[in-house]
Amino acid sequence: MARTQPYNQNCPIARTLDIIGDRWTLLIIRDLFLGHSRFGEFRQSTPRISPKLLSERLKRLEEEGLVERALLDGYPPRAEYRLTEKGRAIFPVLYAMGTWGAEYLFDGEPELRDAVLTFIESRVPEYRRMKEMTARSEGRTGTSGRQAESLSQ
Repeated sequence: MARTQPYNQNCPIARTLDIIGDRWTLLIIRDLFLGHSRFGEFRQSTPRISPKLLSERLKRLEEEGLVERALLDGYPPRAEYRLTEKGRAIFPVLYAMGTWGAEYLFDGEPELRDAVLTFIESRVPEYRRMKEMTARSEGRTGTSGRQAESLSQ
């Protein structure tokens, strides 16, 4: 599958989407934050992505400096993937998307939403730090905007 045509704009959002806007790319980055590092782990987490497309996405992330690949000893040859400092710097974008999704896309599923957020918080140190910073800056203890609104009614 060919890569999406680049936007070729002088807009920082368009330039960011040129790198991470292809289908599956943000889910691969999500998995890296969750601690996945091997090809098979990415395939297990996102089973509908073809091996060829997964390879292309990982290679693109490596070329753009978001991911580094380390070859492991042994046969058959295997690699581990890790986020670079540049790749880790994208976490606030994922946090914002996840927060928005948790707030607006789990209507009628509060238990599932809470379970997902608890899982993420247990696996991603950046999530805990971002959540604490957000709560402090908003003067609250982690209650979402809609949750706070419903509590005040």
